[in-house]
Amino acid sequence: MQRRCPHLMDRNGEDIHAETEEIRKQGPVAQVELPGGVLAWSVTSHDLVKRVLSDDRFAKDPRQHWPAFINGEIPPDWPMITWVVMDNMTTRDDPDHERLRRVISQGFSARRVEAARPLIEGIAKRLLDNLEQVPAGTVVDLKKAYCYPLPASVVCDLFGVPEEARADALKGGEVNVSTNISGEEAEANVEQWHKAMEDLVAEKHARPGDDLTSLLIARRSVDDEILTDEEMVGTLHLMLGAGSETLMNLLSHAILNLLTHPDQLELVRSGQVGWDAVIEETLRVQSPVAQLPFRFATEDIQLGDVLIETGDPVMIGFAGVGRDPAVHGETRAEFDITRADKTHLSFGHGVHFCLGAPLARLEAAIALPAVFERFPDMRLAVAPEELKPQGTFIMNGHAALPVYLKAPVPAAA
Repeated sequence: MQRRCPHLMDRNGEDIHAETEEIRKQGPVAQVELPGGVLAWSVTSHDLVKRVLSDDRFAKDPRQHWPAFINGEIPPDWPMITWVVMDNMTTRDDPDHERLRRVISQGFSARRVEAARPLIEGIAKRLLDNLEQVPAGTVVDLKKAYCYPLPASVVCDLFGVPEEARADALKGGEVNVSTNISGEEAEANVEQWHKAMEDLVAEKHARPGDDLTSLLIARRSVDDEILTDEEMVGTLHLMLGAGSETLMNLLSHAILNLLTHPDQLELVRSGQVGWDAVIEETLRVQSPVAQLPFRFATEDIQLGDVLIETGDPVMIGFAGVGRDPAVHGETRAEFDITRADKTHLSFGHGVHFCLGAPLARLEAAIALPAVFERFPDMRLAVAPEELKPQGTFIMNGHAALPVYLKAPVPAAA
């Protein structure tokens, strides 16, 4: 791998965007150092990311294309090991990827997504009803009370995860995105999520229901293709994690952006700008995923002014893509729902484009107006600069979103 003074990634993700700008100073393709001294490349240019995501020479399967992993140089307790050992369509290349995607896409048809609308509305109403009981003047962590449980409940309901099994089913995804965990925690997480998903698959084999897990276990697509149980385990881990963690960050960033830009919130409330503009601008300026692992060069590839050598791992710097100065100029870091060009790649591009994108947009389109309509006086409980980071360089989020939901009760005369 070409040596270019690699940037040491901040495992705590203290300032995702400041780090992205530091990486960008080395160029649109820059070498970075991951936990354990593992070297990789980070791509932050919009155009080059599109090239990588549409070039099948950048493969997804580490079992075939990452020599360091194949040769045993990546230990089972590597802090990012989950991104390597999970077996699903994000770690497969065609024709396996195409087969898996074809089967799984049955659960994300336009009809099924629209059919989820009453479910999403019901979950949002239940959560907001609970929040109504909070006395005025009480600080509420809206991320914990709304932004996370809403998508987590939606994805668990859709995949038929029993209530008593949800904490274990979701825990793997929560730990998976952390980059400041120890090797022991990473290795234990692999075992934990694998068992939780195996238990869910076994439950649905024994007692199938009207849910997406049971649909996938039916193992039939239009071409009678199948998912093995191991592929089912990996697929469920992917769907439960991606379906909760990423949308949580989209919702919390959108709420934070509107609370800190009251003029733009008024544009939405007055109907001058739609909620879709809020969603797309949030996806651009605050991509829920900051650095997505991994792709692997299957041959020496010239990308920009960098030669990426065979076997080199590559990460997609989505947090930088939406703020690419070549696309969004001097105002790239500003949240502006009136911006004409909200171009982003936060759902990916090419054959690995996010299957859940329509569902995520629908959830956000329901959840965001619902919380602002229910709590018109909502405001931040701390200064924006006091918000703590999520503790990862993979995701782009905050540890909490403390707010006051209601206006203060007037003092008695």
